[in-house]
Order: sequence, then C-alpha cells, then structure tokens
Amino acid sequence: MEATVELKGYKMLADFLQENEQTFLDDWEEQIVVNETEDDRDLIRNNGYLMYRLIISSIGNKVRDSELKSMAYRVAEERLDANINIGEFVYNVNLGRSIIIKQVYNSGICSGDVRKVIDLVNRQFDLFCYYAVTRYTDLKDIKLQEQNHYISQTHKERLAILGQMSSSFVHEFRNPLTSVMGFIRLLKSDYPNLPYLDVVSIELDQLKFRITQFLHTSKKNIISDDKNEEIPIRDLLVEVIDFLYPSIVDGNIQVNSHIDASTTVYGDRNELKQVFLNLLINAVDAVFEKDKQRIITIQTLLGKNEVKIMISNNGEPIREEIRKIIFEPFYTTKKLGTGIGLFVCKNIIEKHKGSIHCQSDEDLTSFEICLPITEIQ
Repeated sequence: MEATVELKGYKMLADFLQENEQTFLDDWEEQIVVNETEDDRDLIRNNGYLMYRLIISSIGNKVRDSELKSMAYRVAEERLDANINIGEFVYNVNLGRSIIIKQVYNSGICSGDVRKVIDLVNRQFDLFCYYAVTRYTDLKDIKLQEQNHYISQTHKERLAILGQMSSSFVHEFRNPLTSVMGFIRLLKSDYPNLPYLDVVSIELDQLKFRITQFLHTSKKNIISDDKNEEIPIRDLLVEVIDFLYPSIVDGNIQVNSHIDASTTVYGDRNELKQVFLNLLINAVDAVFEKDKQRIITIQTLLGKNEVKIMISNNGEPIREEIRKIIFEPFYTTKKLGTGIGLFVCKNIIEKHKGSIHCQSDEDLTSFEICLPITEIQ
C-alpha cells in the first residue's frame, strides 16, 4: 500500500519544507517531553528528522507503508530498550504533526492543496503511531512474560532449596524428639500420677505435627503404594477430633459432625490425617476469637465416585483476595504462622487425586475436600 498526493504547487511546498527543516527541528525539540536521565536527545532528534523527511517524500512521491512500519518498529524497540513510557513518544509524535501542519498553512500553496496535504500528513502520522504503539505493546508483553517466567522459576528453585534445608534440619530434630516422646510414655506408665505429663505429651505431639508439615514441603508429589490402605473417613476424623479435644473444650467450641460411617478412601492414612488435623486446628483458631457461640461443623456427602468432606466454622470471613492465594506457600494471616499448612494440605489432597477449595461469607467459612472413593491406580 502506498501514500501519495499530486499537487499543483508540489515543488513550492517541497522547497518550503526543506528550507524550514531546521526551524521545524528546533521548534519541535524545544517543546518535546524528554526524560533527561534516560532519553537520548540526539536519537530523538534524528527520529524527528527522519519522520519530517518521510512526510516530504510522501508529497508527490510514492512511500510504501512497509517503510513507515519499519521506522515505527525501530523507534518502538528503542523506546522499550530505554524503558521509557510510550505516552511521551505519542505526545512528541503528535507535537511534530501539529508543527508540520502549521508549516503547510504558511507555505503559500492554494487552499485545495492544503486540504490534501493535511489529510496525507494525518494519515502518515496515524499509521506511524499505530505501528509504533502496537509494536511497543507486543514487545512489552513478551518482556513481561519472560520476567514472570524467570520469577516463577526462581521461586521454584528457592522452594526446592528450602525444602532440602528443611528436610535435613527436621530429620536431625526428629530423632531426639522421638526419644523424648518415648521416655514420656515410659514415665506415664511407671508414674501414672506424675503431674503435667499429659500437658508435656500434648505439646510434644503438636511439635511433631509441625515438624511433619515441614517434611511434607520437601517430599515429591507421589504416593507410595506400601503406605496406602482403605481408610474409613469417620474413624480418621474422630481420631483427629479426639486429639484436639483439649483445645475444643478450652475454647468452649461446639463441634457438630455428620459423617457417613461406611465411606472409605484409599491412600496414606498419616498424610490424610495431617490434612484434617491442619484444617481443624485452623478452624479452632478461627472461632477462638469470637464472642458469640463458636461452632465447627464436619460433614460428608457421598457421590457416585467421590466423597466430599466439608469442615466449616463460624469465625471471621476470609476475604476473596485472600482466598485466591490462601494455598500458596508461606502465605499466612497468623502472627506466628508458618504459611505452609494449607500448602501442605493442597499437595497431599492432589497426590490423592482429589481437590480442595475454600468458600467464605459473613456466616460461614468452609474448606471442601473431594476425594475419590475408588482405589488410586
């Protein structure tokens, strides 16, 4: 596609524009928006000169759009490399348009030719802006995608390193903890009336639970067949509730359960116990600060091939923007939280070919787990 216009006074206009080239560049450079620390004035002035010459060439001569596009693409790439806002570029281009149009009016050509030239100038500048801004936007999107990919990869690498460090540390810590828990059980057997042993035992169990959380962050996302078994959901949930009974009583919390007694799932008992324990600890923490009646509800719904387990509480609602990132590693709203609890839950449930979601409103916050009731292959 080519742009041209035949004028009776072409030679007079071309001579006039060439004679006033320096005036145009001086006026334009005096008024343009320039970032003094990042912009290259010589480069910008050269671009203005090239655009001015292109307009002169368009009058009476054929100028292909490909030439205009090539120049616009080059300028867009320069702006992106300099990391400069494209808004400055658009302003400066339109400023150049206005100055050229004023020169056309002052050139002395007939009014009919003036209208034709102004239409041509507007077309060339509009196309130039379109090509440049489109190219700049496309390149900017590509650059952002590359940056996001780099950030994502870096984040994964840091998680992997942290997982290795955590695994090493936790294994070293777990061995003496196991010994301490064993001796506590012996003391309870030999001295059943010795005070505070129950408290110590509960605290050690909680510590073991936290350590197990860290271990899960460093494990690969696979299921070991030798640890899988048929697990009655009701028995597992009752076991977790019994473990948290002291906290439930201390918080004056009402626990309502509607759990199907016959439903079983196939998987790792300890890992699924970890999930339910985590969610119920969170539920206890959520209702603990409420002055009104504190209620936690646990219920199961049996489908054709899956079971839904819902753990709900009437604590403070979770805002939508938080729900979107609540399963991300190291995100927490608790003052002393680690931010790995729900991340671990999600990993475990997905290992068992299931899913976990959070819903929340002013009345109820629910974590819904879906697990297959058929054996995982």
